[in-house]
Amino acid sequence: RRPRMREGYRPWLLSLGCLIHVSDACAHALRAVRSRAPFPRMAGSSSIDALLFDCDGVLADTERDGHRISFNQVFKEKGLDFEWGVEEYGRLCEVGGGKERMTAYMNAKSCWPAGHDNPTTEEVAKGLPVDLERLDLVKDMHQRKTAIFQELISSGVVPLRPGVLRLVDQAVEAKVAIAVCSTSNEAAVRTLVQTLMGDARYEAFDFFCGDAVPSKKPAPDVYLLAAETLGVEPTGCVVIEDSGIGLQAAKAAGMACLVTISTYTGGEDFALADRVVPELGESDAVDRVDLGDLEALLAA
Repeated sequence: RRPRMREGYRPWLLSLGCLIHVSDACAHALRAVRSRAPFPRMAGSSSIDALLFDCDGVLADTERDGHRISFNQVFKEKGLDFEWGVEEYGRLCEVGGGKERMTAYMNAKSCWPAGHDNPTTEEVAKGLPVDLERLDLVKDMHQRKTAIFQELISSGVVPLRPGVLRLVDQAVEAKVAIAVCSTSNEAAVRTLVQTLMGDARYEAFDFFCGDAVPSKKPAPDVYLLAAETLGVEPTGCVVIEDSGIGLQAAKAAGMACLVTISTYTGGEDFALADRVVPELGESDAVDRVDLGDLEALLAA
């Protein structure tokens, strides 16, 4: 495999037509994870060092019938006089992160619950509440939303997308490192993987989720953190994403990216993608995506 990045490495990346510098906070996080990085993996039969999956929309189409339903249940429990419809939630998905999504909506609509004043201009600009009471409220609502979402996933109402298990098995057999890199809560992501893929596959995954990095997608931080922790170079990684902001994050990290279009992302701009497909496809699909197809993205 390619050597690990040298100590103190602070990558500057030429991507999306501009130079992107990893934040000091992210660089600190990268150094911190070295102490818990796994032992080097044995060289396998693939030219891919790591296969990195987004979760929502990639592993399962969870946004419409999972996260949206869970958010609405929390709003109902809190006595809030609004809910997110199917189309409206699709637009809200342009905001990465559940806490950020709720905050952006309540800021824009000036619909914070009684007892919580609407935000200042400064707070709106920062995207998250500065006021501690509102910050605690958002955290509390998101924690409850995560619990509801986990219950939904555990019930089996949301299936894996076609071809996910097949591709995961191919990667494991070829000794390719696999990980989930998501803005979603880590507990929810772990529940989804373990419930829908089983214990053996679950144990093969690493997880980089939620607030593991200071800047969420489209910033490249989560993908750079994954590469550093797994002990691989970004140029040896292939990312599977379903959204424009996820694609931007992958390319800003210097990684190859395949996009599988999901319910809410069909109209997005994927011009930067190395390849775009409607789905990974089951074993009998003529246009299925195999590990060899992903290897070709690195060679392109």
